[in-house]
Amino acid sequence: MTNGSLAQSYLIKARSRLKILSVLLDDDNYSDVIREAQEIVELALKAMLRQVGIEPPHVHDVGALLRQHRHRFASDVAAQVDTLAAASAWLRKEREFSFYGDIDFIPTEQYTRIEAQRAIDDAQLAVTVATAAADSVAPPTEPDDRTH
Repeated sequence: MTNGSLAQSYLIKARSRLKILSVLLDDDNYSDVIREAQEIVELALKAMLRQVGIEPPHVHDVGALLRQHRHRFASDVAAQVDTLAAASAWLRKEREFSFYGDIDFIPTEQYTRIEAQRAIDDAQLAVTVATAAADSVAPPTEPDDRTH
């Protein structure tokens, strides 16, 4: 499987998961909105990296790597890198708390609709920008047999 096809697979998964967020929000299940949004952002950012030939590490926040390689993206995509990296960092920080909580942190009681909406907005932006990044990457050219 090529980086491009794996990147496309990540985008398909991210787009599909976006649909889940409204159901969770309608159920006032804010902590699960946060968790699912984190996974969407992670998939979208890793798709972006793969599209430009970067193998993303097996970590949940690749924002720093995205910043490091912003020059590989079209200017309209590169302009969103800092916003995406900030979203990734915030959602990564909330990843475990939103799912498992802690002895003094009950996820179903701690998150608000405002935080859930922020997570949805971040996830939608990540998918939109990742899609634009995929659309702006030129497909590989076939070798010209006449040059041999």
